[in-house]
Amino acid sequence: MDAGDTRQVADTYLADAAAILGEVRVACLEDIVAASVLLIDAYRAGHGLLICGNGGSAADAQHLATEFISALTLDHARPAMRAIALTTDTSALTAIANDYGADRMFARQVEAIGTPGDVLIAISTSGTSPNVVVAVEEARAADIAVVALTGASGGSLAQLADVTIRVPSSVTGHIQEAHLAIEHLLASVTERALYPDHA
Repeated sequence: MDAGDTRQVADTYLADAAAILGEVRVACLEDIVAASVLLIDAYRAGHGLLICGNGGSAADAQHLATEFISALTLDHARPAMRAIALTTDTSALTAIANDYGADRMFARQVEAIGTPGDVLIAISTSGTSPNVVVAVEEARAADIAVVALTGASGGSLAQLADVTIRVPSSVTGHIQEAHLAIEHLLASVTERALYPDHA
């Protein structure tokens, strides 16, 4: 592939990524608002956030938890907000996978850590990741609200979640890129609602 071909591939990819974000603005806005309301209400009531996902979505879970615990920006300093990524404790993950099967690696943590009134954000581009689906089922049984971030199909998560934000794409990379923008938005809206004038 020469420089001209590379330029064309890059230009096409970036154009497609930009187009998907434009579609998210139209297709997902109301669901993003609904998810934000769930988060705001949970935090106001003294509850917290759990997050799970696999692969790139596991990294998203860690990233999003950090935005709540630390800060999106020091220009809007505020107290830490309770959040945990269920993707980070290798001892727990491997022990649960060994003892109960990989499908329960997040659900077992939801059972241990989650409390009624919390929110679980479940990230799966396909909407069908077995360990994410089982975590959502555990959350629903424990009266924990669920926000699902998926691709266009929604998968089985769309039937289980309180709110499903479906990125209108079937391309994994573009879904993940849009998920990151949505995750930043959820964190920003939530912290500004709770701490509008904090400095």
